Amino acid sequence: MSEVKLAADVRSSFGKGAARSIRRENKVPGVIYGHGTEPVHVTLPGHDLLLALRTPNVLLSLDLGGKTELAIPKAVQRDAIKGYLVHVDLLLVKKGEKVTVEVAVETEGDLAPGSFLVENVLNTLSVETEATHIPTSVTVSIAGLEAGAAILAKDIALPSGTTLATDPEAVVIQILAAQAEEPAADAEAEGAEA
Repeated sequence: MSEVKLAADVRSSFGKGAARSIRRENKVPGVIYGHGTEPVHVTLPGHDLLLALRTPNVLLSLDLGGKTELAIPKAVQRDAIKGYLVHVDLLLVKKGEKVTVEVAVETEGDLAPGSFLVENVLNTLSVETEATHIPTSVTVSIAGLEAGAAILAKDIALPSGTTLATDPEAVVIQILAAQAEEPAADAEAEGAEA
């Protein structure tokens, strides 16, 4: 798990006009909340935040006027067309605290010989883990699997200190047989004979 340090400025101006003004300065408006505290409205450096958010479940170390707070991204809003950051919600966390996050599921290995397809029913798993040790992903081996095989959430090995929050019986990956289509020429010949 990577920890990224960012400087955050507390802001006192709100509304659409203030947010646009902040974004013109290549900064992102945001709010930090959690632990029963009042929400703190902040301004974050746009480019540095964008780079930090490329890491799933990144832990942000925020410098708020000399006071350091740890936070994880809870909601990120992007412009639908241009993709720039519009707003970010950050959840305060403490070392040793457990949080529930979504972790990407990755596959490794080759299927058994034949025409089989891998269907990722779930692309992420909901897990509970320590806020300072959030795994970036979990890896599942599909080596040698054939059609009809399924991997359930409870079958996936999780890193130590991480527990499953998703339904244990949920299908994460299933293997399907590839369906072959009839060649178009054969179908037309059969239609002419009838």
